[in-house]
Order: sequence, then structure tokens, then C-alpha cells
Amino acid sequence: MKKNTQIRQMTLAAFFIAIQVIMTLTPIGYIPVGAINITTMHIPVILSGIFLGTGYGALTGFVFGLTSMLRATFVPGVTSFLFSPFITVGGIHGNFFSLLIVFGPRIFLGWFSGKLFRMLRKKTGPIPACAISAGVNTMIHTLLVMGMIWLFFGKPYAQALGIPETGVAAVIFGVITSNGILETILAAVIVPILDKALWPSIRRMRLGK
Repeated sequence: MKKNTQIRQMTLAAFFIAIQVIMTLTPIGYIPVGAINITTMHIPVILSGIFLGTGYGALTGFVFGLTSMLRATFVPGVTSFLFSPFITVGGIHGNFFSLLIVFGPRIFLGWFSGKLFRMLRKKTGPIPACAISAGVNTMIHTLLVMGMIWLFFGKPYAQALGIPETGVAAVIFGVITSNGILETILAAVIVPILDKALWPSIRRMRLGK
């Protein structure tokens, strides 16, 4: 790969990471709704995967996870132990599984966004591929996060929410069918719009292959 191309890729990746930092420090990144945040942080991660490929997608996914962990650590809520091993809320401690939840799905989100887009692009065209990749990956991300919460923290999660342990499944299903669907629709609409707006600049930079 030519050095100039690498520099352009790194510059665009730095741009997406800067956007993530700004979103984290403002209300648009994490919108609190009850015990769970509706997030828009997945959008720059998906765009990074689409424009720059799987490696940079995974990198911005890692940054997504890092901002989520830092937010859970320094601005804790009742379920922050799910996303940070450094926080204790109501006697419930975060642990190694918190790291799996906060980083695993986010890194996969960026990686698979790039992978799925490139698999679909030649068959559907770039805009439909953007919409499908954004929607599918957002829903996979939600399912992974909530599924891992259920698997690793079912009882503590119920305790934090003040509900019976048998009610955790209903709460998780509710999050998936409300927050998850909303985030999926948001990504499937916004990502193709941003792709169309940014593509001329990406093409001039000779990126986005």
C-alpha cells in the first residue's frame, strides 16, 4: 500500500475517532433512557468500517468500547458495572466479563460493518449495501451486548434494576425491541445519507475501495 494512501486512511480514522470523542462529551453520543442508554456512537464505527475496511472499523469499535467504559467508570449509573470492571454500584462489582461486554460487540461491529458492506456492494450497489450493513450490524451489536449481559450478569442485573431474576429476560427483550430497533432504523437511514454525502471526498482521497 502506498504511503500516501496509508496517511489518508489514518487521517480519516482520526477524524472518526475525534467525532466519537465529541459525541461522548456531548449528549448526542449516549442518550439516557431509564437504566440503558440509547446510543448514536455506532454510526461513526459503521462508517469507518465501510470507508476504511475491517481493520480501521475494528479500531473505531475499540474506541467506542473505551468511551463506554470510561463513561461507566466516571459517570456511573445503576448498571455501570456491566461496562466497567473498575466500578461498584450497590455492592455489585464489575469484572472481566464487563470488559468482554464493553469491547467485544463494539470491535465486531466495526469489523463486520466493513466485511458485510464489501460482500454486498457488488450485488446491491453501495447505498443499499450501506443501509443493510448498518441495520444488520446495529441489531447484531444490540443482541450481543444484551445477550452477554443476560449470560454473565443475569442475577446482578436484576438486583440493580430491583426486579425478580425471572424478569430479566423480559427486560432484555424489551430493550432489544425498543432501543435496539430504534438504533437499527437510525443507522439504516443515516449511514447511507452520510455515505452519499461523504463519498465524493472519499473518492478524491482514493479511499473506500
